[in-house]
Amino acid sequence: MSIVPQPLTQFPWRVLLLLLAIATFGTLVLYSAAGGSIFPWAVNQGVRFCIFSGMALFLSRVPLEIFNRFAFPAYGAVLVALVLVELIGGVAGGSQRWINLGFMQLQPSEFMKPIIVLAVAKFYAMLPVGEIRRWNAIWPALVLIGFPFMLVLVQPDLGTATMIAAGGVTVMFLAGLPLRLFIGTGLTGAALVPIAFSFLHDYQKNRVLIFMDPESDPLGAGYHISQSKIAIGSGGLWGKGFLQGTQSHLDYLPEGHTDFVFATMAEEWGLLGGTLLIVAFLLLFRWGIRVSMRTPDKFARLTSAGLTTTIFFYVAINLMMVMGLAPVVGIPLPFMSYGGSSMLTVMLCVGIIMSIDRSTKRRANPGNWA
Repeated sequence: MSIVPQPLTQFPWRVLLLLLAIATFGTLVLYSAAGGSIFPWAVNQGVRFCIFSGMALFLSRVPLEIFNRFAFPAYGAVLVALVLVELIGGVAGGSQRWINLGFMQLQPSEFMKPIIVLAVAKFYAMLPVGEIRRWNAIWPALVLIGFPFMLVLVQPDLGTATMIAAGGVTVMFLAGLPLRLFIGTGLTGAALVPIAFSFLHDYQKNRVLIFMDPESDPLGAGYHISQSKIAIGSGGLWGKGFLQGTQSHLDYLPEGHTDFVFATMAEEWGLLGGTLLIVAFLLLFRWGIRVSMRTPDKFARLTSAGLTTTIFFYVAINLMMVMGLAPVVGIPLPFMSYGGSSMLTVMLCVGIIMSIDRSTKRRANPGNWA
């Protein structure tokens, strides 16, 4: 008996519905942050989500072999783009991060976040098992990570540079490098913190100092963190109610629609809303890790776990930032913060993980796939 292809069942509906729920909630928060108007943030955010969801679905249909084959070429192309940013990139807000293409501003560093995971995963997938504990398994990956890290750091963009390094190092750890290597590197890095601190820009130094003592300048550099804590705390258990927030509506909370959108949400939706949002993200992480554990392919396994960790870093760093548990480094909250760059990056990650999931299921049940 022949098996009739069922293309609709091949779509990851549960993941799409989960992302839609998070994005819809984010759109409601942006609607409230604008004082009860769909302009200028909510409508744009909704349109972007629809476009990037289509992009993720397209990526889910791309064979895994394509991502494997073009991991290094894509890395090289984005690396060249980062060099071009230094040469001809536009400057805005004291940072040089974009290339003006006329119809859009391209930020290559955003593409490097998922591509560094692909490139390092490709390297370790090619490496023989017996070589994993030798020096030849370490220095090429460090070179792959180091070049984009330094190029983004000089833009300057400490937050994005940290995300790129974290994604690559995570794949190194998952590949099976000795734990003592990471412990030793961590201890060495801790010892070099005072030296590294001296090379930071003045505004970056202020962020670190304010993180350690926000109350030392509550009306200046510590204003963001202080107001964010007030907004989150004032929401209580149930929140003040939809459209009833005061910190954001009265402009006490800076960047209430971007980096500090969680504080805007928590004021109106309270601990309940914050908990539900975190649970939704945990379900997304659970899906990504399960995809990684199911696939027998080493490249796919490292890629899925690395991309899931990249999304996790977005969420974890932003939440710690708005709660005063980490310095303010400009990392947005996926699907909640207004802006296209973070949503593009996260949906690239989701689309590639969907492709890995589809490839794994196709190998397990080849007769059910067209």
